[in-house]
Amino acid sequence: MKNEPESRKIGIDRSEGFGERLLGALLDRAHEMPPQLIAPLVAEEVAKIGGRDISILLQDYDHLLLAPLSGRGLTVGAAESIDESLAGRAFLRALPVEQPLADGVRMFLPLLDGSDEVGVMAVTLDTVDDDDRRLLRRLAGLIAGMLVTKNSYTDEFFRARRREQMSVAAEIQWSLLPPLAMVTPQVAVAGILEPAYDVAGDSFDYALNDDILHMAVVDAMGHGLNAAVLATVAIGAYRHARRADIGLAELYAFMDTSIDAQFGPDQFVTAQMMRLNITTGHLQWVNAGHPAPLLIRDRRVIKRLESPGTLPVGFGGAQPLISEQALRPGDRVLFFTDGLVEEHETGGEQFGEERLIDFVESTGRVSQSVREMVRALSHALMRERGGVTTDDATLFLVEWRGGTADHLAIVET
Repeated sequence: MKNEPESRKIGIDRSEGFGERLLGALLDRAHEMPPQLIAPLVAEEVAKIGGRDISILLQDYDHLLLAPLSGRGLTVGAAESIDESLAGRAFLRALPVEQPLADGVRMFLPLLDGSDEVGVMAVTLDTVDDDDRRLLRRLAGLIAGMLVTKNSYTDEFFRARRREQMSVAAEIQWSLLPPLAMVTPQVAVAGILEPAYDVAGDSFDYALNDDILHMAVVDAMGHGLNAAVLATVAIGAYRHARRADIGLAELYAFMDTSIDAQFGPDQFVTAQMMRLNITTGHLQWVNAGHPAPLLIRDRRVIKRLESPGTLPVGFGGAQPLISEQALRPGDRVLFFTDGLVEEHETGGEQFGEERLIDFVESTGRVSQSVREMVRALSHALMRERGGVTTDDATLFLVEWRGGTADHLAIVET
């Protein structure tokens, strides 16, 4: 019996290939690597496979540009337009893009940490084969994980992404947010805040716990720092209650009590709290003062998800009624705050939900992923409003796909 474990090892190849050694060396050193040495480490490792002119491009807060990260060994040029560059194409599609050059091939690889996209790595090689493509794709994933991990230790990545001055309120709100997108085989979500550098009272949150996707969108009253503090307490109370695994009605009551106890009866937060069973497509929600979300099917808005409203959080409302909707695979639901539809020029008409629906349908015809659609919709609406945003606005899009993700737990040999 003592020899049985050894016998099981017979025939198993544990030798390191070149690619595994390369990635292993990077991973072994990454744990203690200070943030400022990530760039030279990446440059060193990529050079081992013949790579040169290496750039790391990070998405800016306005979702318009890919901004270069500076560092020893990196090529630092101008920021790249997400809409009008090959790097942007790789970023939007989350797929590698290759550009033939006179002296080689320029590769643009999305930096994906899970399904959250950090930016793009660009590198030039003399030639590219399938082994290079596989190794670079895995290397880009490892670099993305390093950037996300080290992001908590430094301001360098924030500075690279920031293209203008940010308000204190916006600093608070961005620090609250989960990853702006999550994509799994069963469900995908994406969110965006406006105005990026001056947002104050709007925020969103989500968590996927087993088969339940928990989501919330909040809009704190007022503007500036006070609104950011209100939103911070609301999101903190939401997370606390969500992690206690209580029902939506009880969750609303806990948030309501938390806001009232801290700020009194004169301040409030509008909110929607949602739960989606990603196995069955059963959606539940409580609406505390927000516009009705839009149900999108086959690229068309088929209805507003009207529901019995309850008082905003902090007003001591009665126990709310839980609304329900059965989704079909491929359905998308768009949640948004009133700042999006109430925007108007002085003396003019509000933007309105009907115009929003028109934009949702026109954007949906050309956008593929939820990440692409929410970004394209945000920018289209901003252009339509002449770049003017006098109130915070949030877009949060969820797509239910159905099916299962069990195949991802099976390791192919």
